[in-house]
Amino acid sequence: MGIQVSGEDLEAAVVRVRPNGVHVLGRVTLPRFRKRPAAQWGAEYAAFLGKLGAPYLRATVVLPRSETIVRQVSLRGVAAKDMDAAVGFQMDTLNPYGDEEVLFGWSPLADGGVLVGIVRRETVERYLELFTEAGIQAASFTFAAAAIHAAIRLGPPPPAAFVALSRTPSGAIDVYGESPSRPVFSAEFDMPPERAAALAAAELRLDPDTPPVDLASLLPPPRVNPVENDLARNPLPYAAALAGACPLLSVAANLLPPEKRAASSRGMLIPTAVCAALLLLVVGASLAWSALDRRQYLKKLEAEVARIEPQARRAATLDRQIELTRARARLLDDFRARTRADLDAVNELTRLLPAPVWTNIVELSRDSVTLNGEAEQAAPLLKLLDGSPLFHNSEFTGISKVASAEVFRLRIQRRARP
Repeated sequence: MGIQVSGEDLEAAVVRVRPNGVHVLGRVTLPRFRKRPAAQWGAEYAAFLGKLGAPYLRATVVLPRSETIVRQVSLRGVAAKDMDAAVGFQMDTLNPYGDEEVLFGWSPLADGGVLVGIVRRETVERYLELFTEAGIQAASFTFAAAAIHAAIRLGPPPPAAFVALSRTPSGAIDVYGESPSRPVFSAEFDMPPERAAALAAAELRLDPDTPPVDLASLLPPPRVNPVENDLARNPLPYAAALAGACPLLSVAANLLPPEKRAASSRGMLIPTAVCAALLLLVVGASLAWSALDRRQYLKKLEAEVARIEPQARRAATLDRQIELTRARARLLDDFRARTRADLDAVNELTRLLPAPVWTNIVELSRDSVTLNGEAEQAAPLLKLLDGSPLFHNSEFTGISKVASAEVFRLRIQRRARP
């Protein structure tokens, strides 16, 4: 993620760098970030990263030229590990801010040269507070010359001497150049491009007729580039993103103190990944041991089951025999009870059907009684029979009038005995 602080706006671009080329994933402009609540434009920034599937990215932020001082010093013979201390010793002569506390960062140049950027600590803390409130995590604060110097070295080697022009969002001419006499020249001019190129060539001690080139042509060309990332309009966010994506291949000055830098490199996850792998091995070994122990325990259980199984089968056989005997006993009891129940039904019918009612057929089954007979009035018999504890649901299946009597056929349901 590369972010340029451009006046009242933030210009941001996201790139993915692989050996097979550069892919620009997206670009966005956050307008009027100083005048809007940080949470508002921070939400827009988070939504942009979320859409790209890269919420973990930390930004390389290019500060405005007006808030940084850039110096070039020669430190030939100084070892790389001592370079930071050597630049610190030079700060008394490089610092234009007097007693104000400053922060600095540097980029190595050819022939022992160093490109140094200086910024007030108050400026960095103000941006950090604003970005933190918006939810933007910064890995680096740098300046335009350092970002461009690092980015153009990720592609084919740049010419030994050149003047490159580009446009800023405000319409000014941004000039960047290199030459054997002056390793880096970077400035912004509010004048025609030809005049700006001539001034830059004079600063670089180049031939005044040196033709300027487009800065975008020196940057690694993206294999995939969305239309909103117009490098002809403003390539600086793209350059900052390239510099932030490959800090080990080409170093861009970082003005942030080490304790304030947020890392987005996946390499920082290697120790966690190793620990996670070891943990997985331990868990896997524990699970394997548990599985082995369970298998051994299962074998013991199976052996014990095999030993007891014949006794269990004999017990099951005895249970079935016992149940069969009980069923037979219940069946015999039912048979013995049927005669008693039938006699009780006949007695009950004898009691319920007083003279002159008489029957000529009485058919008994397990659940019903069928009567054929005569009565002076057959209708009251239904209520009389349903009032018995042994019968219910009486109904006529046939009735006819013969002389002064009624011949009837009744079907009565027998109640189940408790």
